[in-house]
Amino acid sequence: MQPVEIYTSPYCGYCQMAKRLLSQKGIAFAEIDVSRDQGQRGAMMQRAQGRRSVPQIFIGDIHIGGFDDLYALERAGKLDQLLAA
Repeated sequence: MQPVEIYTSPYCGYCQMAKRLLSQKGIAFAEIDVSRDQGQRGAMMQRAQGRRSVPQIFIGDIHIGGFDDLYALERAGKLDQLLAA
């Protein structure tokens, strides 16, 4: 299974929903809180092609985007395929 990383901040509702979706599917993920660490936020923005908002979700080296993008993959039945690739 591909590793999953999610950049978050503590009071982000979309971050909570993304983590809940991943947890309900039994998917382990590494959470990186960027709320107080400008270095981590800079790394996130570089990896996410300039995107500043959270969450930013990565599966392996693939940038998924935010919660809406993650949910769209799940609804289309493509999330499990991407995780297994």
